[in-house]
Amino acid sequence: MSAPTFPVKVVRGVTLRQDPAREPCFKVVQTGDEMFEMADMSETSRRERLHRHMNNEAGAIEIAAQCLVDFPDAPWDLRMQLARQCYDEARHVAALLRRLLQLGGYKGEFPIANYEWSVTCTLDSLAGRLAVQNRTFEAGLMDLLGSLLKKWREIGDHTTADMLEHILADEVTHVRFANQWIRRMAQQDRRVLLKVAQAIRFLAATDVAHSPGGAAQAPGVRPAGADYASAGINVEDRRLAEFTDAEIDSFLQNAGLSSLVPAKAGKE
Repeated sequence: MSAPTFPVKVVRGVTLRQDPAREPCFKVVQTGDEMFEMADMSETSRRERLHRHMNNEAGAIEIAAQCLVDFPDAPWDLRMQLARQCYDEARHVAALLRRLLQLGGYKGEFPIANYEWSVTCTLDSLAGRLAVQNRTFEAGLMDLLGSLLKKWREIGDHTTADMLEHILADEVTHVRFANQWIRRMAQQDRRVLLKVAQAIRFLAATDVAHSPGGAAQAPGVRPAGADYASAGINVEDRRLAEFTDAEIDSFLQNAGLSSLVPAKAGKE
């Protein structure tokens, strides 16, 4: 990557883009072990999940908007997709805040981290950013929401589950347009694949640095205070987002779920 022209920070030896601005009520942290996280579905845990998700969606707005600023020569249709994504993510933030308030929470109740912004907006190519933010982070969110919907319904909170289901439908479209555009870019210029590979390697190295004990994360896992590691692979929605069957098989294998990979025809 080229030398950054924006403010940076160094977290555990990795140079990343400086955090976006946040209201004074928020406590911004840098690593997952500084976050407040509970594995159960208690009232406190439910509020923290919504609070964290709200900030992640705010970051998604900022990432898509920054792409519009940083890559003004991108194809018009792609710029329109990014603008629509900003609109979608803004609706998500509003819905999550509204539900957080209904459950007795408030902005700044829990620490937040801007890991996705700091990693994605460090990258100097649009294809790389689409590969990391949309194709990796948002695809990871599809996996997480696929498993969380059941948990929210099991405790009888169908209002939150319905809201998350609507968010999931939008995220599928964000991942799909990234998959489509990366393939289109690569068809026009094969060097784009090098940019994508560099971006994914950078993400992997950053994941290791940010993870407890330096342990590598599975693809799509966010180490900054999110329970992505326990989420299954949302195969149905990944197919809707135009991941190939081979890519989905690879995700299952990397997540330790190789037994779920369909056997190939004719293979004994």
